Amino acid sequence: MTSTPEPTVVRVPVRDPRVEPLLRELGDEYTARYGEDAHAELARHPDEEFTASRGGVLLLLLEGGTPVAGGAFRRYDATTAELKRIWTHSAHRGRGLARRVVAELEAEASARGYRRIHLTTGPRQPEARGLYLATGYTPLFDTRADPETIGPLPFEKHLPAAAVPTGKATDL
Repeated sequence: MTSTPEPTVVRVPVRDPRVEPLLRELGDEYTARYGEDAHAELARHPDEEFTASRGGVLLLLLEGGTPVAGGAFRRYDATTAELKRIWTHSAHRGRGLARRVVAELEAEASARGYRRIHLTTGPRQPEARGLYLATGYTPLFDTRADPETIGPLPFEKHLPAAAVPTGKATDL
């Protein structure tokens, strides 16, 4: 029995060609769930916001050089990072890769001095809502309410000081 090797974590710019499948599939999925073209939403924040010089990062998990999951954060304010674009390729779901992406992003944010993570997810993304609840995020909304009546679902998590990244992310 062969096991899949641990995915490699890499920091990449948004323009890296390996990011394109992430954004395409994510946009297609949002469009299917919300009934409107969501690709514009993914372009709402300039690519530069996901670079180290602007306080952000975009990480990919690669298996054999192919992206299987990824995510990013951008500077929300001086002490807060905002998670964006958390994604697992549809062929690789159910393996805990999204949890790994979130953990890597949290460690990276903490190492950069952020003390809080903020994020929102859509009301038609129960998997994302479950992920954030399971990974210790505090919902900033009434979890008993119908998500469709709330709109974007905000979460936060306070980070410990200077967490050590769980993987060996490289800049590529």
